[in-house]
Amino acid sequence: MAYTTIDDPSAYFKCHLYTGTGSTNAQTFADTDTNMQPDMVWIKSRSDEFSHMLYDAARGVQKHLKPDSTAAEATDANSLTTFGSDGFTVGTNTDLNNSSDTYVAWCWKMGTTSGISGTGNLTVNAYSFNSTAKQSVIVYTGNGGSSGTYTHGLGSAPGFIFGKNRDEAGDNWFAYHHKNTSAPETDYLAINTTSATADSADYWNDVAPTSTLVTVGGGGEVNRAEQQVAYCFAEVQGYSKFGSYIGNGNADGTFVYTGFRPAMVFVKNTANASTNWYLYDDQRLGYNVDNNAIYPNTTAGDQTDDDIDILSNGFKPRNTDAGHNESGNTIIYAAWAKAPFVNSNGVPCNAR
Repeated sequence: MAYTTIDDPSAYFKCHLYTGTGSTNAQTFADTDTNMQPDMVWIKSRSDEFSHMLYDAARGVQKHLKPDSTAAEATDANSLTTFGSDGFTVGTNTDLNNSSDTYVAWCWKMGTTSGISGTGNLTVNAYSFNSTAKQSVIVYTGNGGSSGTYTHGLGSAPGFIFGKNRDEAGDNWFAYHHKNTSAPETDYLAINTTSATADSADYWNDVAPTSTLVTVGGGGEVNRAEQQVAYCFAEVQGYSKFGSYIGNGNADGTFVYTGFRPAMVFVKNTANASTNWYLYDDQRLGYNVDNNAIYPNTTAGDQTDDDIDILSNGFKPRNTDAGHNESGNTIIYAAWAKAPFVNSNGVPCNAR
C-alpha cells in the first residue's frame, strides 16, 4: 500500500520562527538535513500588529503583497531581499524585522521555471512550480474579457487556489477551494475578509479547474487586463490535504483526518460572514492544546486561545469558537505536513 509519495515534507514546506533585529537578518532553516530554497515566503509578526507579507520568486524579491489588505503590490528594497539555498534574508522593514519582535514564516518550495505543461489563452508571464509537491506560483495577465484560462503546472486539478490582482489597489484576494460547496466552481472566498462563500461566475466562470488549466470569469480580481498572481495547490497523499468538515459546536470537536501530522492548518467557516480565517502551525507554541492562531485577514498577532490539537494523522478542534467549530457549518481547511502518518517504508510518524 502506498502511504505517501513524499517521506520528507520539509523538502517542500517549512514553518520557521525568528526574532527581528532591526538590521539585515539572514534566516537559515534548522533542519539541516534538507536544503530547501523557498520560492514562496509568507511572513507575519507574532508580537505586533503589522501586516502579513507575502513574497515569491516568480514576482521577484522585494515585491510584496499583503494578504490582510486590498493594497496593490509594492516594492521595498528593505524587505525580503534573498531567497537563499536554505532560508531567506530580510532587511530593515519593520513588518518583517522590527527589533526584538517575534515572527513566523511559512515557506514553500516551488522551484522549476521551465517545462510547464498546458496552454491557456491568458499570457503567463512568470511561474515557479513543483510537480512532486504539486504547488505553483503563476503570474499571468488578464484579458479584461468575460473568461480566460491559464496553465498551473501541477499535473492534477488544484484543490486550493488563492491570489491577488498585483496592480489594482482595492481588489480583494480571491480563493477557490474544491470542498467549498457541492459545486465549488460556482463560488469564491476572499482571504482578506471575513465574508462567507458567495456565488458568482465572475471568478471561475462556473468551470472547475482541470489537470492543466484554471478557468477564470470576467471579475476584475481574477481577469482585469492587468498583472495577477495565483498560488495553486493540488493534494499529495501524505503531504497536503484540502478538505472540509462539519463543526459540532463542542469542545470535543470533530476529528479531521489528513493522513499526516500537520505542520500548518488554514481554516475558514464558509457559512459565517463574521468569522476570521484561522492559521495554525506546529511551532507556535507547538504543543497541544496550545497551538496559537493567527488571522490571515487581520494584522493581529498571535492569539492564545486553545483552539485545536495537532495529531499524528490530522487535527481536532478543542473549543466551541464559530470560526473553526460552529455547529452544522462547513469549515474548509488547507493543510501541509510535518510528517506522513506512515512513510513509504511503512514506518509510522512519532506523536508530538
